[in-house]
Amino acid sequence: MSGYGVQPIDLSGLKTVPIAERGGKVSAADFAAPYIQGSGIDGLLECLPRILAADSFRAVIEATAEARKKQRQIIWALGGHVIKCGLAPVLIDLMKRGYATAFAMNGSASIHDFEIAIAGRTSEDVEAVLPGGRFGVAEETGREWNAAIGGACGIGEALGRALERLAAPEYASFSLLHEAWKARVPATVHVAFGTDTPHMHPRADAAKLGAATHLDFRLFCSLAAELNDGGVFVNAGSAVVMPEVFLKAVSCVRNLGYTLANFTTVNMDFIQHYRPRVNVLERPHAQAGGCGIALTGHHEIMIPLLAAALIEKTL
Repeated sequence: MSGYGVQPIDLSGLKTVPIAERGGKVSAADFAAPYIQGSGIDGLLECLPRILAADSFRAVIEATAEARKKQRQIIWALGGHVIKCGLAPVLIDLMKRGYATAFAMNGSASIHDFEIAIAGRTSEDVEAVLPGGRFGVAEETGREWNAAIGGACGIGEALGRALERLAAPEYASFSLLHEAWKARVPATVHVAFGTDTPHMHPRADAAKLGAATHLDFRLFCSLAAELNDGGVFVNAGSAVVMPEVFLKAVSCVRNLGYTLANFTTVNMDFIQHYRPRVNVLERPHAQAGGCGIALTGHHEIMIPLLAAALIEKTL
């Protein structure tokens, strides 16, 4: 007998139900199967359990394949990590296959891509050079990235045009901006002042930079309007800038009278942050249908895996 004034509850009268009546959200039919040697990507997908993230992954494949079939926009929004992890060739191949109809990126993604095109390398050892004030001061990057911007086009197009002239022949095919411009696939760049290394360079022209990135926002709005009824928007590796840009674009096109409903949004990152969750996966679908899907994992694994699945889908 407990010495407390409150005694443990008597469970003898608890009402139970048969497990058949209760049911369950998971059954043996949903379980994973061992991989069969030689069965390829399709075989691997069939082996995955029909539960949670595995079904979400399948849903992204189906939505993207359907968007391609219906000739809807498939927009890939990118953070810098996607580019510096070496995934531009995968995205370029998806573009050529019709699984990427437009690209949007933050400033860092454009810089990493630009450096790969002109020098074949990118991504500084920040901890090593920051103490001496040498972080972000590569002369060619700051000079040529800034010099390209201006005129009647946005940053993405301007950099693509410049790379026709500046890209090293052996590295041009590794540049998403170069290859997108070559194919005339829209690429937009969305910068926040002070976030990107070329903003420190003496050649930086704030007026030209602001005008060009605003032009890219307007172009992005036109692309977003074409997501209606079956399009796909993938946010890969941008935790703040691209989710914010996307949300404003959604509001803008609806305000202008465009119907934007029943599309799919995807957030791919190794951590699911607040802004991508609410601005990409939830808010755009309020009273508008469609769905938002979170895929959590490292870009250097998840994007090639998704690409492989999409390629197999077209065979």
